[in-house]
Amino acid sequence: MLPDSLHTAEQTRALDAAIIAAGTPGIVLMKRAARAALDVLLAHWPEPAAITVFCGGGNNGGDGYLLAALAAERGIAVQVFALAEPDTLSGDARRACEYARQAGVPVEPWQPGAVLPATGVIVDALLGTGSHGAPRGAFAAAIDSINSSGLPVLAIDIPSGLCANTGCAPGTAVCAGVTVTFIALKRGLFTADAPDLTGAIEYASLDADPALLQTDSDCELLDLASLQASCLPPRPRTAHKGLFGHVMVIGGDHGMGGAVAMAAEAAARSGSGLTSAATRPEHVAAILARRPEIMVSGVTSGQALEPLLARPSVLVVGPGLGRRAWGEQMLQQATLCGLPLVLDADALNILADGRVVREARREQWILTPHPAEAARLLGCSTAEIQADRFAAVQALQQRYGGVIVLKGAGTLVCGPDGSIDLCAGGNPGMASGGMGDVLAGLVGGLWAQGLNASDAARLGVCLHAEAADMAAAENGERGLLAGDLLAQLQPLVNP
Repeated sequence: MLPDSLHTAEQTRALDAAIIAAGTPGIVLMKRAARAALDVLLAHWPEPAAITVFCGGGNNGGDGYLLAALAAERGIAVQVFALAEPDTLSGDARRACEYARQAGVPVEPWQPGAVLPATGVIVDALLGTGSHGAPRGAFAAAIDSINSSGLPVLAIDIPSGLCANTGCAPGTAVCAGVTVTFIALKRGLFTADAPDLTGAIEYASLDADPALLQTDSDCELLDLASLQASCLPPRPRTAHKGLFGHVMVIGGDHGMGGAVAMAAEAAARSGSGLTSAATRPEHVAAILARRPEIMVSGVTSGQALEPLLARPSVLVVGPGLGRRAWGEQMLQQATLCGLPLVLDADALNILADGRVVREARREQWILTPHPAEAARLLGCSTAEIQADRFAAVQALQQRYGGVIVLKGAGTLVCGPDGSIDLCAGGNPGMASGGMGDVLAGLVGGLWAQGLNASDAARLGVCLHAEAADMAAAENGERGLLAGDLLAQLQPLVNP
């Protein structure tokens, strides 16, 4: 079980200091970390032929030295490659190195081109959470050697080269099969580049006093089961459709009717009482044939849309909207009516243009950009968004208000109080057209049923990811279609 709270490197160091101040010596914590790491290694790779440990010069390296000593005591063939001269080590790291030498562990200086064992497991104890920027020199060469070895890798605390705060790997980084992290979950383990580098994530509290670990955090790891329990109670036996809201999806310019159809169906599958769609007249028949429960109206202008806005309780604007005059009129009319809004896709691009939406900051909306859309909204590059997704989602919320969903690997949800929630679910199969349309409709449908905006966004993101994981489990990730998620939603909203 993973903790709920996610921490920065600085917050984690503060926790370490508090534990030490409360009476647990640093070397004891280091020994516990080494023992936990070795236990994880042996759980994943029982009876390894050998263990090769790459040790840096800080406490992360100290963890590696102690792991090597414990492995030697168990009779496992073990070797340490040192990236820092052992005589230059200080504090607990120096004590750990001495302990490894006393246990008979061979400690050799790392030299580029050194031959690694052909079998066994590699342990990455190079840089730890205090590292910033791209690894350089011998560290970069060692990381490249680890990655090209073909051997399984255990990363201690965090894969070297991965930023604990952002999840960004600005240069070379260790690609681990398993990462064991201590004291606190680092938020950089779950988003941006991290999913390609961490492998399975294991957590060890190092027997720290739970009271010392209960610190304030502005970032939480979302848990679908908890959200289902709190946000999806059983319906009363006397329920009627008027209790569960009316969602209208607005979009579907020429050639893009499928987007509005999928968004509307996702809203209906979320449990909304009524679902309607306003789209180009040419799409009406196809949407009705696909899902006759959806009330579909053909509209040719903002003026034609206006009378339809008296009925819904939530609007979802953007799926297939386009950026031509028709789409601009749809968005303008929707933003003038005062209803809660979920904006996605081209609705966000039009918003970023700054011409159509009179009030560019409001509380009663949920914006769901992917990184490129987020970059347009903030007037920066996509690379800048991905370099620090946490800062980006908070900047979006500060500028536009409401609730922001920054999509991507490790989707982030930022509410009005600036706190961030992270969804670690989902899979690469979701990299296909229409996934955002399904999410927008799903979030709108949940919001219409009486959830607050933050809960609708958090639950919607988790349901969307889980539906994709269920669909991928049946037929694989490649070729996964957005429409494949729709069949998975009903069981998920009835836990």
